[in-house]
Amino acid sequence: MSFIRSLSDHRAAARCLTLSQLAPRGAWQLALLHERPNHLLIWTTKGQGRITVEGVRRGVSVHNAIFVPAGTLFAYEIGAQGFGLALEVPSALPLAFPNEAHHLRLRDNMAQAEITGILEAMQREQSRNAPLAAEAQAAHAALASVWLRRRIEPRTARAGAQDADERLVQDYCRRVAADFRSARLPGDYAAELGVSTAVLDRACRDSAGRGAAAIITERVLHEARSMLARPGIDTADAAERLGFSGPAYFERFLAYHGGRAPQPARRTAATG
Repeated sequence: MSFIRSLSDHRAAARCLTLSQLAPRGAWQLALLHERPNHLLIWTTKGQGRITVEGVRRGVSVHNAIFVPAGTLFAYEIGAQGFGLALEVPSALPLAFPNEAHHLRLRDNMAQAEITGILEAMQREQSRNAPLAAEAQAAHAALASVWLRRRIEPRTARAGAQDADERLVQDYCRRVAADFRSARLPGDYAAELGVSTAVLDRACRDSAGRGAAAIITERVLHEARSMLARPGIDTADAAERLGFSGPAYFERFLAYHGGRAPQPARRTAATG
């Protein structure tokens, strides 16, 4: 059995989506800090925005490629006129995608045409509903992996030493991603990281554009909204799963941060 054919034996298939398809319930699904179970390769073709990956925020513009490994805390904010494509690759597929996030600003017209061609070919394959579709999609994803690693390798030698504050914030974000349901506070993480809460908060504001507490809040809010959008989960269930002391406090959290809170029942006036 060929290598590509063995990839298609996995239940989950690689697919290409527009940014709006990546966030079908609203822009918050991308704009709030969260992780995803699949690798993402985002190719922005129109507009400007900002991406925050593990606490490091950068501007995004046309012909930017962003790779976010599965399980990585990130948020992508793009303007109303923005457009892009995203390759979603299940982490179970044994493809050689990098283990770290990358942000590439591409000026090479040939490199731009190559990734655009790969992603558009995936879209055409998805629309055909032809036999062996999963195998074809795996082949396109493998080509995208090769394209990405070719762009990364020449840059690796030129990469400078990472700022100490960025390393601190990245470590903090990894811990938040793994532990945000525990109701732990920034001070708890700061103690583990060997710094004061003030130092951690300042580093987060400088690197991510949000304080340490806001990073936790944003991640919890994304999870809360996602949970409540699923059938069979009410505020009591979500509150318990997210470590809140009770549904009332959870509902106040949602109302304060613009989430969805249950509306009180209307009373009908008595008639005499």
